[in-house]
Formats: sequence, C-alpha cells, structure tokens
Amino acid sequence: MAHASDGRSLEFKLPDLGEGLTEAEIVRWLVEVGDVVAVDQPVVEVETAKAMVEVPCPYEGVVTARFGEEGSELPVGAPLLTVAVGEGAAGLPARDSGAGGEAVEPARAEGPAAGQAKAGGSGNVLVGYGTSEAPARRRRVRPDRQTSTAAATGQVNGRARTADPVDGPVPVISPLVRRLARQNDLDLRELSGSGPEGLILRADVEYALRAAAAHGGRTAVREGQAGPTEAPAPVSSAARSGGVRTPLKGVRGAVADKLSRSRREIPDATCWVDADATELMRARTAMNAAGGPKISLVALLARICTAALARFPELNSTVDAEAREVVRFDHVHLGFAAQTDRGLVVPVVRDAHARDAEALTAEFARLTEAARAGRLTPGALTGGTFTLNNYGVFGVDGSTPIINHPEAAMLGVGRIVPKPWVHEGELAVRQVVQLSLTFDHRVCDGGTAGGFLRYVADCVEQPAVLLRTL
Repeated sequence: MAHASDGRSLEFKLPDLGEGLTEAEIVRWLVEVGDVVAVDQPVVEVETAKAMVEVPCPYEGVVTARFGEEGSELPVGAPLLTVAVGEGAAGLPARDSGAGGEAVEPARAEGPAAGQAKAGGSGNVLVGYGTSEAPARRRRVRPDRQTSTAAATGQVNGRARTADPVDGPVPVISPLVRRLARQNDLDLRELSGSGPEGLILRADVEYALRAAAAHGGRTAVREGQAGPTEAPAPVSSAARSGGVRTPLKGVRGAVADKLSRSRREIPDATCWVDADATELMRARTAMNAAGGPKISLVALLARICTAALARFPELNSTVDAEAREVVRFDHVHLGFAAQTDRGLVVPVVRDAHARDAEALTAEFARLTEAARAGRLTPGALTGGTFTLNNYGVFGVDGSTPIINHPEAAMLGVGRIVPKPWVHEGELAVRQVVQLSLTFDHRVCDGGTAGGFLRYVADCVEQPAVLLRTL
C-alpha cells in the first residue's frame, strides 16, 4: 500500500478497498504538490463501484508528486502520491502554485527520523480496511516515462504511436485488454497508455480500434510489418447512427454487473398478492400519535420481513454453487433499495431481526442520508441476506425485481392507494398494496415462497398477527 520508493520519500498506493473492488475513479484531489500532510489526513476522494470514499494517507510529510488526474481510473496498487518524510521534508521548497501536477524534488532524508517514518503505518487508510505495516523494498530505477513518451509521440492517452517501441512485455491493466488487442491484431507497443506509468487501459485499446475503423483501415501495426488481411471489426449500429455512448462504470457499472450475474446464475420466480393495508396504516398512525420518535412505514415492513423469515428461513439463504450447497443464515442483514443521484444502491441494516421498529426507523434514516450524500463505505453496501424493495415510492403498483445476488429472495412493495375492496362482506374503499416476492427456486419450492408471501400479507392486513412473535 505504501513503501519507500527511494531513500527520501514514500510512495502511497491506492489501497485495497475490500469487497472485491479492483479499481477506483479519482473524483477530487484534496491536496496539492507541496502541501504538508499529517498522518491519516484525507488526500483524495475516489469513487468505487460501491461508494464514494476519502482515502487518508498513512504518512506525515510533504507531497512531492500526484499520480492521476481527476476523472481518471486507477487500479488497486497503482501509485496515488509520494510523500517526503522525516528530515527530508524540511528541505523542500515552498509550493509553487504554477507547478500543477509536477513532482517536487525532495532533499535527502537522513537519520533515524526518516527510518522511523518509513517503518510506521497509520493502520487507518479506510474505515473497516486498515493498513498494515508495509515492508520496505527496493524499486528498479526506471527512465522518466513522461519525458520519453512526449519526445516520441507528442500525444498521450493511447492516442498515438510511439516512434521507438520498447522490447519486452507491454504493461497492460488486465489480460482481457491484452486479448482484446490480440483479437483485433493491434500491436500494443504502438500505444501510449494513459494509466499510471504508461499502463495501457481498455479505453486506450478501444480508442485505437475506433480510430482505425473510422478511417476505414486496419488497426495500427509496427512499421515494416505486413498488416492483417481481415476486414476491420464491424462498427455497431449505435456508432454508425451517431448514438451517444455512456461508459458503464462506477455505481452504474456495478449495478449492471450484479444484475447481469443474477440473471445468469439464479433461476428466479415471482409470485404476488394484493393486500388491504388499511389496518397497518392505522396502527402506524396510532404509534406516532403516542409520542416519541416517529415510526416509518418501511420500518414496519422490515419488522414484518424479519418475522416472516423466522417462519420461512429457507429464504434467508444463499447458494454455494461450487459446493452445491444451500447456506442458511441465522441472522438477517436486511438490504433496502435506495435511489440516489449516483444511481441505485442497496445499504444493509445489520442484525435487523434484533431491532424493534424505532431502531429500524433510525437506522433506515441514517443509511438513507449517507447514501444520498455518497458517504456509505463499501462495508455498508455488502453482506445482505435478504432485500426489501419499496418501489411504491415511484408511484407504481407492481414489479418483478431482480434478486440482489448472491441473496435468495427479495420482497417488493408497491404504492398504497385507495381501491374498492370487499371488507367484512361489503364493498368499501380500502388502502390496498400489491406485494411481490422474487425468489431463487433452488432454495425452495413455490409452497414455501407462497407461504412466506401470505404471512407477510396477513401481517399487513392484521398487524396484531405480529404480537405472536414479539
């Protein structure tokens, strides 16, 4: 995460953000080159596929270099910045406002203070994902890529070919990008990567392919080599018609990946039922009239969910496909769908089964506010065992939601509206809601799913049913 890049400064790398996240986008730098930073001071705000977080630096000193511009994506382990520490920081010149992103040359750090600064770690890079002491290791001295690339091409970000390609393997962000280039006969040595230290990103390869297709020719090859005889890769209909392309990244990309995986792996089914929610709404009104914190409707629905899961635990589970086993949980970590300006997120209420309506109301409010402000940590968005989706807030009656992989079920709640309803043998206007349950057919059959949904509907229609389990 951070190591001594030479005898004078420390290099701080983008830390492992946990939960399978492999990259992050730089949203905003919080420090400039030449700034003095303290231990655990936030230095950059990044957006992952799950949340927006501030990354604090585990070292104290002077920032000598930043890597990556705002809006660029960095893989985990890529350098974020370098910090001069110890006595070396005292010899640095004041920050030059015109320096931009250039590195400041630090004075040599000597004495025990520098050694102690190198050995120490704050242990607090991200809440829930602490740093460990990083071993100091020697780095090979590399030529200045920025200088050599500029001299060779005049353009960067994978937009032009280098005049003198280097021998040996070309640094590529992933094998998938290398395969994409190979399938399209694109010589990676002809590209200038836009990633850290010239790392070639997928965007660089795709840009080169689009440029070749736009010119009606083949992809670039090294001088002196024969080009491929195959026709260029077909251009999509959207590109031919001038359609607008929006990259699937950040929260939108994570949602797309997760929903696609759910559709591929989970054989889901949906059942639904209409329920008379008049008595539930009256019960909530009575609770809130009694004084104390106001109880939210979603908290009452969550309490009903946890009671139903206690009766039908098969739906509070997941499938371990590799082991061909159903894993049933003895706790309920309840996720709930929340729409934000950044897209759909699913915060998780831990141990929802152990919370009463007041505690659930407070936790829903806290997580919703954090989600809309973009302050949720990755840990707050993962680990759910069942999801409650109140799509009624969008003014719709029903839906067939996609299960939040790797969970086994999701309860959907539509809007509550006045409708004609037969009540006690007479036609009356009642507050009616449509409930739907989408479930993984591997964990249970329709009888279990129907029993769960019927119990939920009974509790909505007669909240006193819950008194049996309180």
